[in-house]
Amino acid sequence: MTLQQIRYVLTIARFGSLNKAAEELYVTQPSLTASLKELESELGIEIFYRNSRGVTPTADGEEFLNSARSLYRQYEMLTEKYEQGKVKRKFSVSTQHYSFAIDAFVHTVQQFGTSQYDFSILETETRNVILDVAESRSEIGILYLCDYNRRYITRILKKNELTFTPLTDCKAYVYLSKEHPLADRASIGIEELQKYPCVMFNQGDEGSSFFAEEILSDIAYERIIHTADRATNLNLMKSLNAFTLCSGIISPEMNGSDYIAVPFQEDAKHKNTIMTIGYITRDRSVRSEIGETYVRELKALLAAEA
Repeated sequence: MTLQQIRYVLTIARFGSLNKAAEELYVTQPSLTASLKELESELGIEIFYRNSRGVTPTADGEEFLNSARSLYRQYEMLTEKYEQGKVKRKFSVSTQHYSFAIDAFVHTVQQFGTSQYDFSILETETRNVILDVAESRSEIGILYLCDYNRRYITRILKKNELTFTPLTDCKAYVYLSKEHPLADRASIGIEELQKYPCVMFNQGDEGSSFFAEEILSDIAYERIIHTADRATNLNLMKSLNAFTLCSGIISPEMNGSDYIAVPFQEDAKHKNTIMTIGYITRDRSVRSEIGETYVRELKALLAAEA
């Protein structure tokens, strides 16, 4: 077994596809497949099930991958620490698309500076938030739970040995441009919104409503536009009178002052619900000094919005 083989199988597991993994690794698919078969033969197990839609880990494969992730992360940390004689501490956060998470990150970086630290902030799909923390690419991940997705997400967190810590509870708000025809309402119901496009963050090829970043994702919207970043959402809100459903916790410093969050008006069919925003960490992990500071900044910003 070699570190290269471990890197190969971890990349395959991440993408769930030999083709995509080969592209990421800059190797041919036959070469990647041969390396995988050689490793499986050496270990005496089958690491992945293969089918027409890609690959998924077997039970033996899951056990091997968990150990391999830990081993490879230690190798990466050792390499990074001593590369070119430079020793820099690293801190990374993966998050759903929350402006307050970016705001807290900015405050954290300002306190520590960048001369002795490497910082990363990744706004990404919900599935990747979980995988980034599980595979030690990020120390902290930011996401939310609600009655609709709680059981599904909690099961995935448990499988990946991750802990969810709540930060705040909030109800749904309609987020739209101040120029939107409904912006002057005290509250907005789903029937009024149906003639306008709802923007939702894309969750990848294996997207699921349980991974949706928008609260009340189980509602059947008549018009939906999927996007990949907050800037696109904001542009569509202005140009198409689009909207999204969110926590109502908005950072004008990050998103500008041209937008407003209006309370969602529930009805007999479309009930409002509690959105619990929190952070995930690896089980039994010890947060770094930077991680502690980041969590404090998150709590301070959310407390100011309460």
